[in-house]
Amino acid sequence: MISKNMENMLNEQINAELFAANLYLSICSYFQDQELDGFANFFRVQSKEELFHAGKQFDYLHAVGGKVTMKGVDAPETEFHSIIHAFETTLAHEKKVTASINNLVKHALIENDFATHNFLQWFIAEQVEEEASISNLLKKLRMIGDNSSALYLLNTELGNRVFTEPTA
Repeated sequence: MISKNMENMLNEQINAELFAANLYLSICSYFQDQELDGFANFFRVQSKEELFHAGKQFDYLHAVGGKVTMKGVDAPETEFHSIIHAFETTLAHEKKVTASINNLVKHALIENDFATHNFLQWFIAEQVEEEASISNLLKKLRMIGDNSSALYLLNTELGNRVFTEPTA
């Protein structure tokens, strides 16, 4: 059985994952408006990943006898003044999610909730990957600068990304 505190914290995390999905759809829309379909695809896949994360947490909470309490999701930012700004917004958000997951892990240990601690390890690894991926893309974008040919190539590369549901 999961504690009420951990149940509440996981419900907040589910809500945060749903917010992230909406944020990434908002960024996807920005890139579609810019005719950068590869970048748009990248963020559509990001959105699907966040929905997967929310679903994984939803299922876990039910599995341990908790109650899922769906909440309203705040509207995400909708205006981005550059490609760099969109990715900086993404990196800042991923860092916020990492802090939230770390806080969940800390509280799971405080409560001796080793099952939840174990469950959250997947998300710890996922956040390392997410931050590294966005940081790498930001570095590439800064290196590209105003080079439209390089931007075209990166757009093409990002267009090849597909969502594959993790098996573990």
